[in-house]
Amino acid sequence: MPADDFFARRFTALPVMVILRGHDPATTVRLCRDAKALGVELIEVPWHGEESARSLAAAVAWARDEPGACVGAGTVTTLDALDAVWSLGAGFTVAPGFDARVARTSVGHGLPHLPGVATGSEVGAALAAGFRWQKVFPASVLTPGWISALRAPFPGVRFVATGGIDAGNAAAFLGAGARAVSFGSSFTAAAVRSVSTHENGEQ
Repeated sequence: MPADDFFARRFTALPVMVILRGHDPATTVRLCRDAKALGVELIEVPWHGEESARSLAAAVAWARDEPGACVGAGTVTTLDALDAVWSLGAGFTVAPGFDARVARTSVGHGLPHLPGVATGSEVGAALAAGFRWQKVFPASVLTPGWISALRAPFPGVRFVATGGIDAGNAAAFLGAGARAVSFGSSFTAAAVRSVSTHENGEQ
């Protein structure tokens, strides 16, 4: 499935991704269940070498029996990391920046890729390479105003605000034009519900 279709479909019901970083396998799976119960379909487990392999593998195994859920790997910045998470069954990849080789190879493996951007040049480069869905990182430093400003010259890009997003500022990023937000350490039921409230208020 093309990356555009993959992310668009997964974010249709609820524009939220949850990032589960640094947890043991049992905690990772428990948090996956919590996220899914709240309507979240995309779950990212960042890759930090072999110490994260067991948690990613456990989450991937959990998702196989959960219709609608998809577990991907984050912090995929090298081809070696990409090969590792692909072998573990990750369903998509995410990176903090844009590396054309990693992005292209990920797609070649059949894994939709979400590249990170923080400048207009990076947005343009990722778009030229075919990636309309892009991770704005670190979003809290860049601010909602950055998203509003970049949407004007790049109206076709779909931004996913990531980094420092919480229940208090998620609505501001969505209001500025982000198509989705990611919750990391701030993931709570209240944070996810803040997005649901924002979305329902606009309907």
